[in-house]
Amino acid sequence: MDELKQLQPSSNVQISKKTPHAFVKKACEISRKGWGQPAFYNTDAIIQELLNAGKSIVDARQGGASGCVETGAFGKEAYILTGYFNLPKVLEITLNNGFDPVSGLRLGIQTGDPNEFKTFDELFDAYRRQLHHFIDIKVQGNHMIEKLYATRMPVPFLSVCVDDCIQTGLDYNAGGARYNTSYIQGVGIGTLTDSLAAIQYNIFDHQRFTMAELLAALQDNFVGHDRLHHWVCEKTPKYGNDDDYADELMIRAFRAYHDEVTGRPNRKGGFYRIDMLPTTCHVYFGAVMGASPNGRLAQKPLSEGISPDKGADRRGPTAVIKSASKMDHLQTGGTLLNQKFTPAVVAGDRGLENMASLIRSYFSLDGHHIQFNVIDRQTLIDAQNHPDEYKDLIVRVAGYSDHFHNLSKELQDEIIERTEQSFGC
Repeated sequence: MDELKQLQPSSNVQISKKTPHAFVKKACEISRKGWGQPAFYNTDAIIQELLNAGKSIVDARQGGASGCVETGAFGKEAYILTGYFNLPKVLEITLNNGFDPVSGLRLGIQTGDPNEFKTFDELFDAYRRQLHHFIDIKVQGNHMIEKLYATRMPVPFLSVCVDDCIQTGLDYNAGGARYNTSYIQGVGIGTLTDSLAAIQYNIFDHQRFTMAELLAALQDNFVGHDRLHHWVCEKTPKYGNDDDYADELMIRAFRAYHDEVTGRPNRKGGFYRIDMLPTTCHVYFGAVMGASPNGRLAQKPLSEGISPDKGADRRGPTAVIKSASKMDHLQTGGTLLNQKFTPAVVAGDRGLENMASLIRSYFSLDGHHIQFNVIDRQTLIDAQNHPDEYKDLIVRVAGYSDHFHNLSKELQDEIIERTEQSFGC
């Protein structure tokens, strides 16, 4: 990996409880050079995820992670990603009683005037009903696509390579594989969590402002609402700080999404499950949204993967992994966690030990995946302003690495704004 520095195929290492510490440190030594590889995966969690999804122990042990972070039984499973799902957008539509303020269309169901909600539970119940509505639409659309693939897009070569297509006489796209799983990728859990926290903490718990005042601030993109914006940005619990107030809301939002998707049948004899990964959709999803209750401004990117929102995580990387580990990773098919360090933070043998220990600690808490950008903010800004001088600069984006100059400005800005962590926090 270190010699070739290939962008594709993406490289990773799987770390189990039995992996020698010297190997983990060597992988960290390569990762801290700053080109975004390898990614780190938890072998023990992957096996348990596959068992929880109904695989045999033999098939689970022969499986692993591929693509961005998704888990599958290699050579025996069609594990298909069927599209990304904008979780904060559902809340935005809930806060507008089914109306989308960006498109000007009524896209959702009427779940009640948010100004009339007496408790946070009433608001969250409205969010769940809206979530159910949009997941129904998503799965109905998926079924149409799955039918087209099964009847119009056979893949005979792939079918020959994957068990048990020959035995069943069915194509890979028609349910011939031993296991047939469809995934829907949830995006923006950090933004959603902090938005829910802003509403519960400020409106229902402490009555700092009313729902009407919040909705007016969102409509105005917080212009002229400086005090309210300060409260939601600076004086509200945030996911990523090992703060149970915010993290409990993350768990609640995650479970709502998990329970809404997991177990729904697909057209291939299998079932739907969830992944928590964005690729680059968090940038586009933010571009089609107004301002969010957590203080995020209109058209700005959402949080990526299961990472905290930019700047929300202020208590260091250990607090981030403790917050992220409260999600039940073992009930997913993969989660993506990005962390960003300056080179000085992970320098020397102490830096390597800290980095390796962070990975070990996260995986002992059943975290699925973690990856690193090791670069300072000023270098990224300089590379953005002088791309010809940084043609070899590679960064970790989501489940992949790319040359920084190849990325859109919006994606470059999102990477620049990620929190620079320090073990001194």
